[in-house]
Amino acid sequence: MTGGRIVSVVIPTYNRAARLLRAVGSALQQTHHDVEVVVVDDGSTDGTAARLSERFGDDDRVRYVARANGGPAAARNTGLSVASGDFVAFLDSDDEWQPWKLELQLACLDRLPAAGMVWTDMSAIDPDGRLIAERHLRTMYRHYSDIRLPAIFVGSITLPPGIAPGSPAARVWHGNVFRAMIGGNLVHTSTVLLRADRAAAVGGFDETLAVTGEDFDFHLRTCRAGPVAFADVPTAVYRVGAPDQLTLDEHMVPMATNYLRTVEKAVAAEPTLSVKERSAALGAAHAWLGEELLATGDRSAAKLHLRSALHGPRALRSGALLVVASLPSAVAGPVRRALASGRRLARRLSRARGGGRG
Repeated sequence: MTGGRIVSVVIPTYNRAARLLRAVGSALQQTHHDVEVVVVDDGSTDGTAARLSERFGDDDRVRYVARANGGPAAARNTGLSVASGDFVAFLDSDDEWQPWKLELQLACLDRLPAAGMVWTDMSAIDPDGRLIAERHLRTMYRHYSDIRLPAIFVGSITLPPGIAPGSPAARVWHGNVFRAMIGGNLVHTSTVLLRADRAAAVGGFDETLAVTGEDFDFHLRTCRAGPVAFADVPTAVYRVGAPDQLTLDEHMVPMATNYLRTVEKAVAAEPTLSVKERSAALGAAHAWLGEELLATGDRSAAKLHLRSALHGPRALRSGALLVVASLPSAVAGPVRRALASGRRLARRLSRARGGGRG
């Protein structure tokens, strides 16, 4: 059913030679064999090229592209520029796929010809490979707790078990979800499969979003471009707790800053959004950034964003934090440090369970 259609798998990597080999192996071992694996080496210094050549040098489906370090957005765009497949998938170099992942997603797109992208759930493992959570997406992306799937999609279909060798039954939701996505991310990059024409229409990743956050911007624009689908089954294995991950505490302010930039850009580009939708999306984004800034001790900047959040869905919490940020330094300091300590503890516990921010 899926033979003869090439899937380009774009894998950006930076100093992850050992884990990269597992990611590439999982892409090559797909039950859908027509793949080209484009490994974009973003300036690695750990012998990535040699180890990749030693392991996969005889497999003509693997293409190695070296570039100067520019971050994940630039690396993925490099991969997109050389990809030649009918479909495009992204795989982070520390993640892996179930062997039937692509075949199941191609079956989804066969059944839903209007959908330009399909994403899935994922499992989470710790740095030693131990399973933390069989279904991790709703833990990592907390916006799932704000929505109801039947409400944001127009309908669903069911793929029976065995549609791909060894695959479970999968309920597949489909429709236009831009309005839901503008309130928070729902998509993890290593789980997506896009038609090549949808990827071309989206136009690549925003390289000005330094450090982190480029994935939400890309997926939000993908959803704005037309219908998408979500297969509610874990097809990827996501590694949490590694020291080089971008969800560590020190990346929270840049992540929240880029999230706000993305929402501001999306709101400006979509004139059909209601005042309520705009206020909710922008208010939530300002609330997150204000809270992160307060945790770092930047009270002046925090107050600006917390004030902007007072008409959003987190108004009550933002108001309380604004009071803390406005207290005299002698009082605010201990309170802020206690709040920051509590947030760090909550994040450590969340990571131990495979959690994250979305």
